[in-house]
Amino acid sequence: MASEFEKNEEKLDRFDSDLAYEEPHVSRAKGHRDFIEEHAAEVAVPPVVQSDRSREREAIFEEERSDVMGMSGRGLGILGLALSILSLFFLPIIMGAAGIIVGFIARKRGATGLGAWAIGIGIVSIVVGIFVLPLF
Repeated sequence: MASEFEKNEEKLDRFDSDLAYEEPHVSRAKGHRDFIEEHAAEVAVPPVVQSDRSREREAIFEEERSDVMGMSGRGLGILGLALSILSLFFLPIIMGAAGIIVGFIARKRGATGLGAWAIGIGIVSIVVGIFVLPLF
């Protein structure tokens, strides 16, 4: 009877230890537990291989993006300069600020000369509008 009791005790112990490993990440081999093993996978970004065709597409996309809605740096420079010159005669603070902002955008897009003139005239217009015009 002692041997039968010990066998039952071993089965219960083995059953409890088997329940401890009853998790979805534990491997099973053909329905039996031959070994216990966890599975993992490496997650990484795949390497980027650019072909000549994708480089051409990227160049075309960059060219289109640089000329958004037909507003190149030169066009924005002329617009900023026009706003700044108009601000000398009409709404100096608002038009001067608009001329300065458009001038900075024009300089960023490549029209450095026109952008600088728009910024300079806009600043002069704001200064004159704030300090000189109230005297008249």
